[in-house]
Amino acid sequence: MSPNITKRRRSKAKGVGFTVMVVGASGTGRTTFVNTLCESEVLPHKDCDNPETAALETSLAIKPVNVDIEEDGLRINLTIVDTPGFGDNVNNDLAFQEIVNYLERQYDDILAEQSRIKRNPRFRDNRVHCLLYFIPPTGHYLREIDVELMQKLSHRVNVIPVIGRSDSLTLSELKAFKKRVMEDISHFDIPVYNFPYDVEEDDEDTIQENQELRSLLPFAIMGSEEEVEIDGEYVRARVYPWGVAIVDDPEHSDFSRLRGAILGTHLQDLKSLTEDVLYETYRTEKLSRTTGSYMEARESTMLPAEDLANQSVRLKEEQLRKEEEKLREIELRVQREIHEKRQQLLAKEESLRNLESRLAAQGSDSILGTPILDTPVNFVNF
Repeated sequence: MSPNITKRRRSKAKGVGFTVMVVGASGTGRTTFVNTLCESEVLPHKDCDNPETAALETSLAIKPVNVDIEEDGLRINLTIVDTPGFGDNVNNDLAFQEIVNYLERQYDDILAEQSRIKRNPRFRDNRVHCLLYFIPPTGHYLREIDVELMQKLSHRVNVIPVIGRSDSLTLSELKAFKKRVMEDISHFDIPVYNFPYDVEEDDEDTIQENQELRSLLPFAIMGSEEEVEIDGEYVRARVYPWGVAIVDDPEHSDFSRLRGAILGTHLQDLKSLTEDVLYETYRTEKLSRTTGSYMEARESTMLPAEDLANQSVRLKEEQLRKEEEKLREIELRVQREIHEKRQQLLAKEESLRNLESRLAAQGSDSILGTPILDTPVNFVNF
């Protein structure tokens, strides 16, 4: 038996690893989409029972969750990387950097593993193969935060733009919004994953399928964790006074086409691009910086005696640069913690002010409510 056949059978039995990161501001339907995609409650919904803290800014938290699903007979070990807190702050620079750092850490881990003499057979590859960026259904244009994020991340991961909660737009509004989004992506030269194909090498069916998927960008999606009975069949849908929007109906949503692409027809292409293009680009950049520093240090050892002082300065500068990177990471973490503490303090101060207002109101009411006798009391003797 061919070893390749044995390897494919073992891979099919064990399952294929695939990682999807979902990024989007609160209220864009990110959590509902993930639970609909996995057909289970993978991500909990955010509870905002306290109105005093509902509007407070929250820091970004990156949370990977593992779930096993099956798509067309193929078992997929799916990892969902959620990013709650993104886009909820006035300044999102820290959030941008944390996402980039997370993506690059996964590349660093695989690079370190590949550099080992004896590799770990249980090593888990956590590289992100696909990032779904949820665009709010404003009906206008891309916001500055949308452009900036996709520009920064598209060089480290396959970015697929989607319009969250697209059922809040009419068909004409949705069509016009899609067109404006793609015009912005072209204008700002954002290299999103656009289902590439080769006219000379790919067959007609592949070309046609990729052209259809490309024409759907950005995907208009919605989700629903409830099933509704329609014509005796239970389907995932959202019920409105004007009718029912079915999640898996291509006329109502692009959900089924997106799911079929990332978990089926284009899963391997997304993994290959991550391995052969995105990771190799990062690996080359990383090793070039390392090799360049080494060659500079080696050339410095061959310099005349009078230049040894310069060599020492360069080495110290390199050490300072590394220490500055570590301090920068610590600074980001401290700033995030300070921000969280400040928000908690503001919430407590607001609660104290409300309590003082209520106590003052109660005090004034008790004074005003005291009866004042204008006429003398006549006592009757029995």
